[in-house]
Amino acid sequence: MSEDTPVPKLNFEYWLDKATEWGQATTLESQKDVCLHLPQLQKFLLEIYETLKHMDSIVAIQQFPLIGQLLGRLCWNPFVIGYDESQKTLMWCLCCLYSSEPQNPVELKANSWIRSLLCHLLSSSKWESNEAETSAFISTLGYTSADYYCHLVKNMVFSLVTELRGDQFNGLNIQGRVSASHVNAVSLFCLPLITLPDLTPLLETLVLYHGGASKEILSSEFLEAVNEAFLKKKISLPETAVFSLWLRHLPSLEKATLYLLDQLVSMQLNSLEEVACVMKDSLLPQAASHPAIFRIVNEIFKNALLETDGTPEVMTIIQVFTQLFLQAHQNENKQHKFPLKAYYPYHHQPLVTALLRRPFELPATHWSAHLNHISDMLKALVEDKNVSSAADLFEIWFLVVRFGEWMDIAAEQLLKAAVEPDALLWLLAFYYCPQNENQQRTQTMVEAKAVYNHLMMLFNSIVLSVKDLEAAVHSIADTERCCNQHLITHLLTNFLLFSSGGHTIAQEFIYRITETTDSSKEVRSLLIRTAYRINHNGEKNKRTVKLLNELLEKLTPKV
Repeated sequence: MSEDTPVPKLNFEYWLDKATEWGQATTLESQKDVCLHLPQLQKFLLEIYETLKHMDSIVAIQQFPLIGQLLGRLCWNPFVIGYDESQKTLMWCLCCLYSSEPQNPVELKANSWIRSLLCHLLSSSKWESNEAETSAFISTLGYTSADYYCHLVKNMVFSLVTELRGDQFNGLNIQGRVSASHVNAVSLFCLPLITLPDLTPLLETLVLYHGGASKEILSSEFLEAVNEAFLKKKISLPETAVFSLWLRHLPSLEKATLYLLDQLVSMQLNSLEEVACVMKDSLLPQAASHPAIFRIVNEIFKNALLETDGTPEVMTIIQVFTQLFLQAHQNENKQHKFPLKAYYPYHHQPLVTALLRRPFELPATHWSAHLNHISDMLKALVEDKNVSSAADLFEIWFLVVRFGEWMDIAAEQLLKAAVEPDALLWLLAFYYCPQNENQQRTQTMVEAKAVYNHLMMLFNSIVLSVKDLEAAVHSIADTERCCNQHLITHLLTNFLLFSSGGHTIAQEFIYRITETTDSSKEVRSLLIRTAYRINHNGEKNKRTVKLLNELLEKLTPKV
């Protein structure tokens, strides 16, 4: 083929034919043809890698069934692996095909084959000039080449790990003798092999290694690649290694947080237990016990809240994260635990202390008094003339959002307990309408209290009709302020769940709310949070639990 003949993109058939024709390039003619096509081949291999790195290994093999044959032949062509960065690119491609969790004998065999090719590529630069003598030596030892090179890699990893950990060797402690440039070179060496299981001990050792240097000694490409492999479940690392990675490389921490947010926002959430499971699996709530990590994650959540105008999904994610963070903090070793004020240093500490109290830490009969206390402190802060900027007000509101479980309980207490409503209604008015001036908030309170009084008159009625609640529905539809809609929707939903006759009209009425106000996601998020709280705190009324499940099932297709 002439040099200027175009090669179709990702034309595996063409390149497999060429690789078969070349063999191991033992003739002068084949060597000339290989050299002629090397630039095009390298470009093709890079295109393969850019495609593979975004795909699951099984999908890649299904979509490109010839890829194994092609890579296998190219790996044994000394002219190919000796050209520029082709050897490294071949390693990257092979690592993309490696199955981190093989499900059957075929995948296990494929992994073994990939390991042997990687070992061959690793050792080729050292041994290619003496390949005949080396093969004879390996055979004398009773190994196949693949076995020998696998042992070679394992021994090399063990040696590097021992060196970096500063273990005693022949009575000499070598800690501190490893140069920063050497450690950096080791991290670069790992790049194409990060998903190889044999390398995991070295990855762990590297991300935990500091060596006393004032500057970062590991390659940023290495840190990014380890983080990427961890996020996509291609490698497994202990918590200490992951936390160390995020502390020494903030871009990886930011990417991990955004990855978690995208994952949760894009998935169909059926329960907060599911949200909590995904979060715990990410290790971010546990890592946030370190104040530096907490502050970065906190800023990202704050920006997400601003960019989405406080959507229910994002607010719920932040609330669950805060609960899991508090659990992780409580479970930490007391000797190494940071005080909670280290995480909220710029906020009114009595308010922080009150919000940090978990509902299960107090008897249910004390909830209303606790919420009144929170409301009084919050109101004093918000109406303080020193709180002059919108940024100050947002910081106060963001603190409240993180502990939104108390806001849900406030809405329940208004209907279920004998309470003086003004303080709790003010709390909910601020939660849903933080940007309101005092006069606007007073108007919101008037509207919300009118709905509340209407609902309380009907609360003990055993027989209800949809018409009985239509006045409240109209108040939602007629108001232009969406924050009022959120507050009133919250009250109405709780009324249907907990009132004597609400269950008889709940499905029809929820349908009307969601259709007239386009609030199906909001109502569903509220129901999911209520179900989570009931499951953890217990709910004696089985009818409420049954109704919750029915409403969630009804709303699922609309989300």
